[in-house]
Amino acid sequence: MPQPVCLIVQPIHIAGERRLEEAGIALKRAPSADTRDVVPMIGDADAAITRNAGLKAASMDAAPRLRIVANHGVGVDQIDIPHATTLGIPVTNTPGGNTVSVAEQAIALMMALAKQIVPAHLAAQAGDFDVRYRLPFAEVSGKVLGIVGFGDIGRATARMAHHGFGMRVIVHSPSAPREQIEALGYAKVDSLDDLLHAADVVSLHLPLRDSTRNLIGRRELALMKPTALLLNTGRGPTLDEDALVEALREKRIAGAGLDVFSREPLPAGHPLFGLENVVLSPHTASSTEECLVRMALMVAESVIDALAGRQPLHLVNPEMWEGRRT
Repeated sequence: MPQPVCLIVQPIHIAGERRLEEAGIALKRAPSADTRDVVPMIGDADAAITRNAGLKAASMDAAPRLRIVANHGVGVDQIDIPHATTLGIPVTNTPGGNTVSVAEQAIALMMALAKQIVPAHLAAQAGDFDVRYRLPFAEVSGKVLGIVGFGDIGRATARMAHHGFGMRVIVHSPSAPREQIEALGYAKVDSLDDLLHAADVVSLHLPLRDSTRNLIGRRELALMKPTALLLNTGRGPTLDEDALVEALREKRIAGAGLDVFSREPLPAGHPLFGLENVVLSPHTASSTEECLVRMALMVAESVIDALAGRQPLHLVNPEMWEGRRT
């Protein structure tokens, strides 16, 4: 029986690669995640591991032996799930693997904004210690944190803020039961509008669906306090960036901390770059050493299980497992 082959579309931690090799799986690495580079490499692959670039239908069509697509991350909106299902290809993801790291990033962005870390750093380098008289520094203790989306990362962010900083937490999540939220010491609000009115910090933790695309736009930003901060460590397209730029320029909200964007990487000259009341990170929330090891091992185990005929733990399209490609 020929040695199975796994194409690594985007780099993963060496711990995951070693686990695959220990299981007797040969590794190939695509020169880039561009479909034009993936298609010539994927023809003999039994498995593919990808990250935020996903995997397009054209790549799947070029892979007659492909028996699993393992996504290194939770969001799978860049993978053509319906096409994979039609072809009988299981798709997995890594829920929980990045929870702590992304929640910490949300907290870090909040603190960077409240404490004016970026402009203060630049001022210190310039010898401008009078900046302390000009910038609006703030505490977060006792303030209201609004969590939009109460999955694993939203819950972890709420826990860190509530127990670490004494923040009051309110939650908007149609799917989370009120009793569950209140048992944690938080309050469930009846509508997103109510949350935006009340929160001093709004933190987005949403999957990307038709119902969440541009969920936060001009109308929603207008409901926020002029002193409020907005954080997005979930999915970039859930936030209307043009509307956000307007609100930041006009000081209708105090600031924004973003780790995800509608288009990545951001194009040169993007209007967010010229704003002083924004802190940006280039989708690095999941890039801690600890998180990378966890997720690399999770995708490796998914590949090993699928190629051995065992159902992987975190199937995104479980309905097709019995009729999967073999």
